[in-house]
Amino acid sequence: MLSIFDEGAPPPCPAPFNLAAHVLARADELSDKIALQVLSPTFAERWSYKRLSDAVRGTGSGLLARGLRPGDRVLMRLGNTVDFPILFLGAIAAGMVPVPTSSQLTQPEVEKITAEIAPALIVAGPDVALPATPPCDVMSVQDLRRLYDRSPCLWDMGDPDRLAYMIYTSGTSGNPRAVMHAHRAIWARRMMHDGWYGLQESDRLLHAGAFNWTYTLGTGLLDPWSVGATAMVPADGVDAATLPLLMRRFDVTLFAAAPGVFRQILRALPPGGKTHLPRLRHVLSAGEKMPEGTRAIWNSATGTQVYEALGMSECSTFISGSPARPAPPGTCGYPQAGRCIAVLGDNGQPVPRGDAGMLAIHRPDPGLFLGYWQAADETAARFSCDWFLTGDSVSMGDDGAITYLGRNDDMMNAGGFRVSPVEVERAMADFPGVREVAAVEVEVRPGVTVIAAFYVADHDLPEDALADHAAARLARYKQPRLFQRIEALPRGANNKIARRVLREGFAI
Repeated sequence: MLSIFDEGAPPPCPAPFNLAAHVLARADELSDKIALQVLSPTFAERWSYKRLSDAVRGTGSGLLARGLRPGDRVLMRLGNTVDFPILFLGAIAAGMVPVPTSSQLTQPEVEKITAEIAPALIVAGPDVALPATPPCDVMSVQDLRRLYDRSPCLWDMGDPDRLAYMIYTSGTSGNPRAVMHAHRAIWARRMMHDGWYGLQESDRLLHAGAFNWTYTLGTGLLDPWSVGATAMVPADGVDAATLPLLMRRFDVTLFAAAPGVFRQILRALPPGGKTHLPRLRHVLSAGEKMPEGTRAIWNSATGTQVYEALGMSECSTFISGSPARPAPPGTCGYPQAGRCIAVLGDNGQPVPRGDAGMLAIHRPDPGLFLGYWQAADETAARFSCDWFLTGDSVSMGDDGAITYLGRNDDMMNAGGFRVSPVEVERAMADFPGVREVAAVEVEVRPGVTVIAAFYVADHDLPEDALADHAAARLARYKQPRLFQRIEALPRGANNKIARRVLREGFAI
C-alpha cells in the first residue's frame, strides 16, 4: 500500500466570501455572549460578540476613510492586546491585507519587511521598533481605538482565492518570507474543528502564545469565534506558572500552547505535584513535537490528555490526533478528513507505507498558501507537480498515522544512514537530570561529522553514563558521539529548536 491519504475533498468554499465575515457570522445571533476575555489573576477584560464585531467593522470603515483601498497592505506592529485581532479582522473586512509581525522585531528587520511589502499604513503600539524613516503613515494604538465606534463598513465580498493576509515565517534558510494566504484559509480550518480540537460552541479556549503566530491567531481566536465559542488569552506579563490558576478561576475547557509552555507549567509544580483543573476537557499542543516524558507528566499532573498537531505557516495544521481519534503512541496523528496527503520519495512518487519520505500536500488543499510574496521562483521550488513539499521527513503507517522524523534539512547522516534528530532526542530525554536535549550533526574536522547531543541540565553529566544510556536505546549508528551541556536550547520566534544555530555555533 502506498503512502497517500485521499478520502475526498471538503465542501467548496462559498463565493463570494470574506474571511472576517465568516469569523463573525454569528455575532448578531450571539450579541451579548463573551467572545474574548483577556485574563489576569485579579481581572478579566471582556468583549462581547457585538462589541467585537462593531469594533472590527468600525475599524474597516476608518481605514477606508483614511484613503486606504482594497489590496493595500497594513503592517501590524502590535503586542498581545485586543487591538491586534480587531485590526487584523477590520482590515480584512474592508478588503485590505494585514501583515502581522512580532513586536520583538528589531529596526533593521522591520525596515527589510517594509521595503518588501510597501505598506500603505503601519499601526504601531508603544515601544516597538519602526523604520528610521517610515515609508507611509504610522497610526498609534490610541488613534486605532478611535475607529472602533465608527459606523460599520460593508463586508468586502469577493473571490475566496484572493489575498486576505500575509504572515512572516522564519524559513529553514533563515531568510524570513511573507506567506500569502487567501480568504478561503479560514474555511479550510473547519477541518481542524473535529480533526484536532473537538471544538464546541460551549468551549472556553485559552491560548498562551503571541498573536502574530498563526497557531495563536487561528487556534486561539479565529476558530473559536467561527463556532461561537469564547476565546481567552493571558494578559501581558502573566507567566506560565500562573496559567493553572487562570484555568481554574475562569472555567477554561480547552488549553492550547507550545510544548515549552507545558514544560514551564510543570516545572512550577512541586515534585510529583498535581493541579486540579475541573473544567478542562483536554489540551492542544503544536509548534514542535512534545517529548513523551512531558506528555506523561502532564497527564499524571492534570488528568487530561494532550492532542498534538503538525502544521506549518504555509498550511497551518493538517495532521493531528483528536478526542475522536487519538494519535497512536509516537505518532503525530492522522491526516484530517478532507485533506489529500502523501509521503513522497526522491522520485516524487508516494513511497510504500512504513518507508520514510517527504510529507507533501496536494495543491488544491483550500488551506494551502497562495505563495511567497514577490518570490515566484521560491514558491515554485516548493512544489513537485501537484504536490507542495513541506520539508518534513515522515513515515505513514498502515492505518494512515504519520510519524514525524524531523525536518528534511535537520536529518542527520551517520555512515550513510539517515537519522532523525527527534528519535535521538526522545531516547536521551529521560536520562536523569536532563531537562531538554537537541541532537545535531556537527563537523568535528573538515569532512568528518558526528551526532552531538546538546543538553540542558544543572551541571555537567557523566559522559560515560550518557553514552551507556544511548547504547541501551539506540542502534550504534544513531548514538551521539559528543555530549555538550548548554544553558538553554536556542529557539526561533515560533519556539522551535533552532538546530541550525547549534550546528553553526559548534566548536570542538
